[in-house]
Amino acid sequence: MTELEQYRQEIDRIDGELVRLFLERMVVTGKVGEYKQRQGIPVLDAGREKQVIAAKTALTDDPARKADIAALYESIMAISRRQQRHLVREGAEDPGWAAFAAAAAHRREPLCDPRVVYQGEPGCYSEEAAVDFFGRQVRSRGLPWFTDVFAALERGEADYAVLPVENSSTGSIRQVYDLLAQYNYYMVGESQVKVEHCLMALPGVALEDIRTVYSHEQGLMQCEKYLDAHRDWERVPVLDTAGSAKQVAETGERTAAAIGSRRAAELYGLHILAEGINYNAENHTRFVVVSPVMELRPGRNKISAVFRLPHQSGSLHEILTIFAVQGLNLMKIESRPIPGRGFEYLFFLDFTGDLSAPGMDGVLHELSQLAVEFRVLGNFKGYEP
Repeated sequence: MTELEQYRQEIDRIDGELVRLFLERMVVTGKVGEYKQRQGIPVLDAGREKQVIAAKTALTDDPARKADIAALYESIMAISRRQQRHLVREGAEDPGWAAFAAAAAHRREPLCDPRVVYQGEPGCYSEEAAVDFFGRQVRSRGLPWFTDVFAALERGEADYAVLPVENSSTGSIRQVYDLLAQYNYYMVGESQVKVEHCLMALPGVALEDIRTVYSHEQGLMQCEKYLDAHRDWERVPVLDTAGSAKQVAETGERTAAAIGSRRAAELYGLHILAEGINYNAENHTRFVVVSPVMELRPGRNKISAVFRLPHQSGSLHEILTIFAVQGLNLMKIESRPIPGRGFEYLFFLDFTGDLSAPGMDGVLHELSQLAVEFRVLGNFKGYEP
């Protein structure tokens, strides 16, 4: 037997003991669950779990091993909570879970021939995303501001909204995330559009005539490297890319150019001076389809949620441990400051899963209990090119 084989044999012996002791521990935690069921006690006792972890890490003086022991017991206790939830029926004490259950109970089926709104003028990338998701016959219309789009849903003037949430070059669209937190609406689908920006101007205008460039702030940022080669051009942000093309066409300004899509140039009769000026050739924007009512469409495999954490050490780590223990792929986490609360944040999460899958109730319970506020934003099929 080699030296390595001897080490492995010793590890196998220790692992056998660990498994035996783990199963013995689970028998006891099962009895704890039965007691909590009889007494009506919630499964999660965050204070008790902190005490347990502190006591275990105090058994060693090695700082590196302290962190490892803490991680080990966080996983063990998460597994114990999952076991106890099979015995204890919870819900009323979790407002976030109760709100999700009510929304799911009143969900609707996808609508046929819906009214769809987006932010921007015809020819913008949001309109393209609406066509991509709903088809070319979609009844869609653009509105000037993101707030107008949400207000149209609130007034019942539209059935769905298509909104950009993330660009592969410039990151998240902060205004949309803030509005998703403000309105109690649901994501029911998503689309992805490849962004290929063009510099366009009135027919007959040459590159050397340009003095001002209009576009959405995201368009200007995504073409920053190209624009840096023309430092004498003034960069002016407007509401959307297609709107900048419309503005140049309507004003007849012969020293102005717009940054937008090829379709916008065709739609507003502009001449393309340069194509593909965004610095990232693989520039994509992710859009979400928002509904005032929850829908659970076939093929759903992504869950979005938003939560606020208690302002205390380790609270985010506790939340993230749930995903590791449950084997859920955390696809995105985004933080947004809460207005009026200094250095407090809302966290937006995207993770893999189906809300109707076995065990998902337990995940939502734990998220709701660990967070000060928790809300499911939707469960939908992730975009597939």
